[in-house]
Amino acid sequence: MRSDTVRILLADDHALVRQALADRLNLEDDLVIVGVAEDASQAIDKAMELQPDILLMDIDMPNLNCFDASTRIMSLVKSIRIIFLSAFVYDHYIDSVLAVGAKGYLSKSDSIQTVIQAIRQVMDGNVYFSEQVKDRLVIDKKQAADTTKTKTRLSSLSPRELEVLAYIAQGKSTKQIATVMNISAKTVESHTTKLMTKLDLHNRVELTRFAIREQISKP
Repeated sequence: MRSDTVRILLADDHALVRQALADRLNLEDDLVIVGVAEDASQAIDKAMELQPDILLMDIDMPNLNCFDASTRIMSLVKSIRIIFLSAFVYDHYIDSVLAVGAKGYLSKSDSIQTVIQAIRQVMDGNVYFSEQVKDRLVIDKKQAADTTKTKTRLSSLSPRELEVLAYIAQGKSTKQIATVMNISAKTVESHTTKLMTKLDLHNRVELTRFAIREQISKP
């Protein structure tokens, strides 16, 4: 094995995905799969045993929450860099990826070349988000290289706006929301307008779809 070879641990609960990724990544001269894990708990054990450079981990696995596992792994393997994979690109996933200090988030619809590029970019000290993920990010361009300044549209909402959004998702009218929150209908309308502006949405139907997708159902 070359001294500059990137050692990768692959964690995914689908055997076909694991095998396909492992076979393809092993074709690259500078990449090697040193181990695979079937869930997040196994990823912790494998990471401690193998000390890989990169952990390529599926978000949607059974048993232990992958974000809890990643926090544990990074506390035990200081040099490891985690890149998350998912079939879904949700704001609450992006927030969790950023919160745990992972170095990347890719969609499973991305090409294998994107995965390879992400691994190499991360090994060079960068972060890598696929285009689908970046489309959902709100970034202060002056701080684009600083992930602590990066946030999603969802995380840009105030607690009051989130509360209004939750009631909209429940199908409550402006008047009903005003009554429940003990505020004026005009204030509810103001919050609704701000929600649409911040989320780049255009009506209550789109707000409702967003809230349902992001699992915002209770204020």
